[in-house]
Amino acid sequence: MNISILKLFLATILILCLFDMPYGYYQFTRFTAMVGFSYLAYYSNENNKKNEVFIYIVLALLFQPFMKIALGRTIWNIVDLIVGVSLIVSLFRQNAKDKI
Repeated sequence: MNISILKLFLATILILCLFDMPYGYYQFTRFTAMVGFSYLAYYSNENNKKNEVFIYIVLALLFQPFMKIALGRTIWNIVDLIVGVSLIVSLFRQNAKDKI
């Protein structure tokens, strides 16, 4: 799987959480984010990026749907936005490193 596509997909579904969506969408997002961040942690571990492994594991635990963390709508919107934008920024940084 192309990591860039995964990051862009995760960023998109997280930013869409800022809008008024049905509850099922948020459940889908939590499960998909957990799986996506777990895969990113695995991928980062395979590439010896230990800091990224830690970050992605924390994000997978934060978004996991089994024991929900109640932060409130406003805080979740802030978290979704920060994580989504960070994923997009990481894409641009990776592309810049690839061109060098």
